[in-house]
Amino acid sequence: MTARIGVVTFPGSLDDRDTQRAIRLAGAEPVALWHKDKDLKQVDAVVLPGGFSYGDYLRAGAISRFSPVMESVIEQAKSGMPVLGICNGFQILTEAHLLPGAMLGNNHLHFICRDQKLRVENADTAWTVDYDAGQEIHIPLKNMDGRYVADEHTLDELEAEGRVVFRYRDFNPNGSLRDIAGISNAAGNVVGLMPHPEHAVEPLVGSGRTDGLPFFTSILKKLVNA
Repeated sequence: MTARIGVVTFPGSLDDRDTQRAIRLAGAEPVALWHKDKDLKQVDAVVLPGGFSYGDYLRAGAISRFSPVMESVIEQAKSGMPVLGICNGFQILTEAHLLPGAMLGNNHLHFICRDQKLRVENADTAWTVDYDAGQEIHIPLKNMDGRYVADEHTLDELEAEGRVVFRYRDFNPNGSLRDIAGISNAAGNVVGLMPHPEHAVEPLVGSGRTDGLPFFTSILKKLVNA
């Protein structure tokens, strides 16, 4: 039986269907999860997709963090379930305190949409085992509130523990401290990043690259070998 990976839809989610397609292309079964339902339908992992949940009112991810489904996601993540937050999903993970730090508005105060070069810093998380440490990849980026910030102690801790998973290369698109594009929790089962790997899984659509597909094959491999 194949792995079942849940994709949560919040009001204002944009990339839930794209994420489901990426999961299917990787060989797993995507399972649609609704923000009002606490039931995770016995999935093996969860993805919080990109978008503008609740219109980014108050602060990006601040309202979604209190959705009923997040009670279950938080509980299961703390028990070891793999969770990936993409863009708005990353913002929700910081608001839910599953990942440290916060996301602020881009330093140039504009929405940005571009193909972004990243360097893989940690290839040992549940979502990155199909990459190599030091590998450079191109993943589409689109955000308004993508500037990752944290206090110096937290940043030093992330660096020392190898929890910076991705770093921007050549160009920092939003002013994120230390060029951080993605991080993990201490256990490595929870990962958040601003770029959109689900838009780089097929050569004929999206970015025209498949650099994002290993996110989804990584978790499948991790679950199958668990």
